[in-house]
Amino acid sequence: MVTLQNAESVLKTVYLDVVSNQLNTEINPFLAKIKQSTEDVWGKEVRKLAPFGINGGIGAGTEDGNLPSAYGNQYVQFVSTLKNLYGTIEISDKAIRASSSSVGAFVNLLNAEMEGLLKASTFNLGRMLYGDGSGVVASVTLAGTGSCVVDSVRNLIEGLAVDVYQDLEKTSSSKRISAIDRDTKTVYFADSTLAVQTNSKLYVQGSYNNELTGLSAIFSNSQTLYGVDRTAHRWMKPYVKAVDGDITEIVMQQAIDRLEEVNGSKVDFIVCSAGVKRNFQDYMLSFKRNIDIMELNGGYKALTFNGIPLISDRFVGSGEMYLLNSADFRLHQLCDWKWLENEQGRILRQNQGKPTYTATLVKYAELVCDRPAGQAKLSGITES
Repeated sequence: MVTLQNAESVLKTVYLDVVSNQLNTEINPFLAKIKQSTEDVWGKEVRKLAPFGINGGIGAGTEDGNLPSAYGNQYVQFVSTLKNLYGTIEISDKAIRASSSSVGAFVNLLNAEMEGLLKASTFNLGRMLYGDGSGVVASVTLAGTGSCVVDSVRNLIEGLAVDVYQDLEKTSSSKRISAIDRDTKTVYFADSTLAVQTNSKLYVQGSYNNELTGLSAIFSNSQTLYGVDRTAHRWMKPYVKAVDGDITEIVMQQAIDRLEEVNGSKVDFIVCSAGVKRNFQDYMLSFKRNIDIMELNGGYKALTFNGIPLISDRFVGSGEMYLLNSADFRLHQLCDWKWLENEQGRILRQNQGKPTYTATLVKYAELVCDRPAGQAKLSGITES
């Protein structure tokens, strides 16, 4: 007979390892390339020494002259708070009792819940990798009641719950998106009485300034990154170039050469929007050039540019392309994905006042780029 105790045992012993592996390697090709480590985690923070430049104790001289002066390596300390990443499933008491006499039915129930969790996590973690850490997903361009028009819908999906902020003040919490008209960029809410003002912003529920430090933060114009003043340390600024037209091999190679010559960085991953990828394909086809295909870890397929995988991702901004050295990135974590447990070690908890049970996966982590200047971004590329 299936019981809550059986369910907890299965979630702990069977599903945890499988789901953890899928969340780490199979939800996003960029995330699959990033190494994950428990090093440099101190309490609730990531603290790591990042070297820059070279050792200065070199030089040439005469046969009996002075030796070069000794200069050690140069370091700065990165400091960033571990982010709290959650994923929750919910099972009703009725569903558990209905499947209590059938192991197969209960397994199907858990499979459906875990697949839903993976789908939601695929969207949310993928979005965070390219975000700025703020949790913002859209800006409102036209006010409405029960709906609104936003600047972009690429970070939105049906079912997503959002908080609404106006002038940095929260005006509404956990409002679920019921439908999206992607042609008109109109968002419809389950709460038909919700009034949304122009210039307000939508954030993933509870995520305001609580997300991973993604690529948008690394390539932003913010003065500080990981607690380091980027004005004083110019090597903290990545290479950015506005293309303002079609992508070409020369433009891409110029960025790759710049990174290698100035920073010793070897690009091993290129990611862009779908429209930019089509523009690249059009360019190659115009010269009747074949485009090779390669398979990445996790089963992803990618185009190639001089042997470097090139993929598109829905969360990359329109007209943008990133050229990255994945070896410079680390996902620092306190531990891998774990079930949130109470004092008695229980992971399934009844929702107060409701006949439902929830279980929550948690991971405390932060994404850190050791060498921001070793990364490049091309913008203003024509979308095909």
